[in-house]
Amino acid sequence: MQIKDFAVEQWMNAWETKCTYNVAETCVYSVTLDQLFEITGTDKAAFMEEFASRRLTYGDIEGQPRFLEGICKLYRTVEPEHVVTTHGAAGANALVLQTLVDPGDHVVSIMPTYQQLYSIPEMCGAKVDIMHLKRENGYHVDVDELRALVTDDTKLICINNPDNPTGALLDTDTLKVIVDVAREHDAWLMCDEVYRLLTQDGSYQESVVDLYDKGVVTSSMSKVWSLAGLRLGWCVTKSPELRRALLSHRDYNLISCGMFDEAVAALALSHADKLLERSRAIVRQNLEVLERWVDAEPHLSFVKPEAGTTALVYYDYDVDSYTFCVNMIKESGALVTPGDCFEEPKSMRIGYAYSDNVADLQEGLDAISRYLRTLE
Repeated sequence: MQIKDFAVEQWMNAWETKCTYNVAETCVYSVTLDQLFEITGTDKAAFMEEFASRRLTYGDIEGQPRFLEGICKLYRTVEPEHVVTTHGAAGANALVLQTLVDPGDHVVSIMPTYQQLYSIPEMCGAKVDIMHLKRENGYHVDVDELRALVTDDTKLICINNPDNPTGALLDTDTLKVIVDVAREHDAWLMCDEVYRLLTQDGSYQESVVDLYDKGVVTSSMSKVWSLAGLRLGWCVTKSPELRRALLSHRDYNLISCGMFDEAVAALALSHADKLLERSRAIVRQNLEVLERWVDAEPHLSFVKPEAGTTALVYYDYDVDSYTFCVNMIKESGALVTPGDCFEEPKSMRIGYAYSDNVADLQEGLDAISRYLRTLE
C-alpha cells in the first residue's frame, strides 16, 4: 500500500512540544486520574487496590463489559454486540475503512475533514469523489450535491459530524436525508462522530448508527471525555457480518485493548453526564472568548462553530498557511494547525477548548495577535 503523508498528525508531531501556547489542541482540557476520581466520587484507594490485584492478561478481547455498557448508553439502539473497541478513533476509522473498501470501489467523502476519511480509501485503491463543504453554506453537506455524486456503484459515503476542522453540525433532518441517499443506493454510511454530543446548547445529537442499518460510526474517549491518554476508541455497526469482519481484521493488529484503559473508561462513562456537563461548559465559555477575538481582528474571519472544539479561521495576508504557522510558532510561541493540512489555503485550525481557564485561552490568542501585528 502506498502511504500518503497524514498532514495534520505530522504537523502536530513536529511542533506540539516546541510551542508555548498549544492553541492547536483539539481535546476538551484533559483530566488527571485524581480529577476523574473527584468528578465521579470514586474512592481512589479502593479503585487502585482492586485493579492492582488483577493479573495483567489480554483482558476481555472484545471489550470489558462495563466499558461496552457505557458506550451503548451514548446511543439509542446500540447493544454490546454492535461494538468493536479500538486504539483510539484513529484506529476505529482505519479499521472500518480498511475492512469495507476494496480496490476499484467507489467512495464519496467530504472536505475539509479529518484526512483519514478520504486518504485511507484512496490508499485502499478506491475511486474517491470529494464533496467540498462550502463556507457560504456553513460547511454543511449539500444534499443535492451528494445525490449527484452517489451512484448505484457507490460502496461507501464518509461524513464527519460534528465536522473537524470547521465545527459544523448536521441536524437530524439533514442526517435523515443523507441516510435516504445511502439507502437508495444500498451504500454504507460511515460517520466519524468523535466530537458527538459536544453541542453548545446541550441538545442531544443523533447518531447515524441509530438511523440506518448500514450506518457505521466511530468515536473515542479523547475529545469529549478528556481522556486521550487512554488511547481508546470504538466503532459501532448493527451488521453482524461487518462486525465479524472488523474483529477479524483487528486480530491482525490489536488483539485487545488495555485492561487499565478500559477500567478507567468504564468508570468515566458510568458518570458520562458529569463529564459531559464539564466539557460543554468549557466549550461554551471558550467559544465566547474566541468569537470576540476573531471579531476584533480585522484580518481574520470564520464561520462560528456549532459544535466540537475546533474552528477554521481564515486570514487575508498574502502568505501560505505553512509559512504563516511556522513563523507564528517561532515569533510568538503560539501553535495552530495550517489550513493546508485540510486543503483549505490561507486559514488555520484553532482548538479553543484546550484549557478550562479562559485566561489561558486568551493568552494563546493574544500571542497570535502579537504575531499578526508583525504582518501589518
